[in-house]
Amino acid sequence: MAIEEKNILNRIYLVAGLMFLFALAISIKLINIQFVDGDKYRELAEKHTVKNFVIPANRGNIYADDGSLLATSVPKYDIRFDAITASSKDFKENLKPLSEGLSAMFGKSVSHYQNKLRKARADKNRYLLIVKNLGYSDYIKVKNLPLFRKGPYRGGIIVEQRTVREHPIGKIAQRTVGDEAYDSPGTYTVGLEGAFNDMLTGKEGHRLKQKIAKGQWKPVYDENEIEPQDGLDVVSTINVNIQDIAHHALLKQLEYYEAEHGTVILMEVSTGAIKAVSNLGRTSSGGYYEKLNYAVGEAHEPGSTFKTMALMAALEDKVIDTSTVIDTGNGRKVFYGKAIHDAHYGGFGKISAAKALEVSSNIGLATIVDDHYAKNPNKFINRLKSWNLLEKTGVAIIGEGEPMIPQPGGKNWSRNALPSMSYGYGLHLTPLQILNFYNAIANDGVMVKPRFIKEVRKWNKKVKVYDTEITNPKICSDETLGAIQEILKNTVERGTGRSLYSPSFSMAGKTGTAQTEYWMPDWSKNRRYISSFAGYFPADNPKYSCIVIVHKPSIKKGFYGADVTGPVFKRIAQKVFTESRNIDAVEEIEKADPRIEKDFQKYYSKLQKPGAVIPNVTGMAGMDAISLLENLGLKVQVVGNGTVAKQSIESGETLKKGQQITLNLT
Repeated sequence: MAIEEKNILNRIYLVAGLMFLFALAISIKLINIQFVDGDKYRELAEKHTVKNFVIPANRGNIYADDGSLLATSVPKYDIRFDAITASSKDFKENLKPLSEGLSAMFGKSVSHYQNKLRKARADKNRYLLIVKNLGYSDYIKVKNLPLFRKGPYRGGIIVEQRTVREHPIGKIAQRTVGDEAYDSPGTYTVGLEGAFNDMLTGKEGHRLKQKIAKGQWKPVYDENEIEPQDGLDVVSTINVNIQDIAHHALLKQLEYYEAEHGTVILMEVSTGAIKAVSNLGRTSSGGYYEKLNYAVGEAHEPGSTFKTMALMAALEDKVIDTSTVIDTGNGRKVFYGKAIHDAHYGGFGKISAAKALEVSSNIGLATIVDDHYAKNPNKFINRLKSWNLLEKTGVAIIGEGEPMIPQPGGKNWSRNALPSMSYGYGLHLTPLQILNFYNAIANDGVMVKPRFIKEVRKWNKKVKVYDTEITNPKICSDETLGAIQEILKNTVERGTGRSLYSPSFSMAGKTGTAQTEYWMPDWSKNRRYISSFAGYFPADNPKYSCIVIVHKPSIKKGFYGADVTGPVFKRIAQKVFTESRNIDAVEEIEKADPRIEKDFQKYYSKLQKPGAVIPNVTGMAGMDAISLLENLGLKVQVVGNGTVAKQSIESGETLKKGQQITLNLT
């Protein structure tokens, strides 16, 4: 009996000891949790119940040169309802007036909202969606409805704010202005949005939210812990009116020629300010939209627009002068086993160097360059280098194409490199890089950096101003410059661009037609071209330079630069210059050159002479027709969009100033 009692006692001691050790272990763990790892576990608990949410800052606005909005951030609000927060009394008293307020604002019946709110209360729904995508004014109205005005704790209102980027002028200039990346919302990499992203972004704010049922979160307080700071505003050089002109002029030509894609850039000569950029690519359905930034990013063989550079190099190096006679023969000449042809059937025979550029003779330019640079090709390349043609322009927009000009010893060099380059093959330049050079010719030899931005603002105060930047103070001698300017003017008056000539409006420039994808085996059956025109206007006192490039027009309708791109240049030039609202600029040009003033007087006198009749504008682009008729003194009313299908006053009737005419557009 004593032994049995002793065994029982030992067992009790053992159990007591184990219980003591267990209690001791628990105590140690509690002490460890409380004092050693307390901060860690408290932070973990808080992390799972309360969280600081980021509130993105409103991006700064992007403006046109006149203050018109190109891109802006608009706040949008989603309203939700925590159905168990409000007391029974508050819910019952405010259910009907709240439902009436929601019904008045959003159109659904009062009973719809009453049933919806009652069901949410019965289901203990703490995250009921009431309405999405409210603007600020409607958000304020909802916030002040019965029950909701009591706030998140007593009224159960949950407000979620976000920002949406909007473009007031629509899709025009979309690739220049920029937009969110398709695969990464909130990320901007293209256009002005991408180039000045750091300035536009601003500083994000924070809002504390508490986790509620089903992984949902509601704000802890009615206000933000840290308010977001809006980004800076960017004022661009883009002119909305000129952009609209360029866009529609290019679109009309692309549609007619069923081209693959095209681009237009218009630059202010003296400042380098880009006033318009249009980049239109064809869709599978045959429409056109701002697909890629061809103007800045697409480097390709320039074709005949490069002949201007080739002739300038020879003139500046004084290996020829404009009167040097070049024998172009019958239109075919072999260079190092490769035949070069001129577009003119039968050739041009013996012509001057100036004439070779005016008529765009491939053989003429190839002969000049090969004769005088074959033994020392670096002399020619170094001249191109001095004009910055081997470098990017350095514009702020991301993705500028890399120029490629072969150099002796390089992988792209061969004996045929020089003659091929002379007429724009075997090298790559972007439209902007080509235009930059022509702009320097127009600017009396001063090369300025193209720029898309005027200034950065914060709350309407200037933070930074972007002035004109000179990249080459003088690209050539006045003698060379004067010769080239005269040739480019003559090219329009009597050369390859003669179909564009107008006695009342002077332009200067160079046409270009280049074969593309000519290495493809099917080229002979399916010929593809790049048509271009680069120049400036007015010819004698240039204000704007412009380049137009169209890729792969339908050869059934035409493919030469003078036919495809020249008319776009002319349409833009005349509309921009004669319809410019910048009267001061027009007057300044008139004073600078009496010939321009004379041209203007002649132009307007034709439009306004007594006895003029109503013109036939049927089939014209709506914008062109409006411009013409308003210049005649008519009041124009427009119905629809597109081209003119019908005009209310028939052509041939006597014109009366102030008369109203209605245009029905397709």
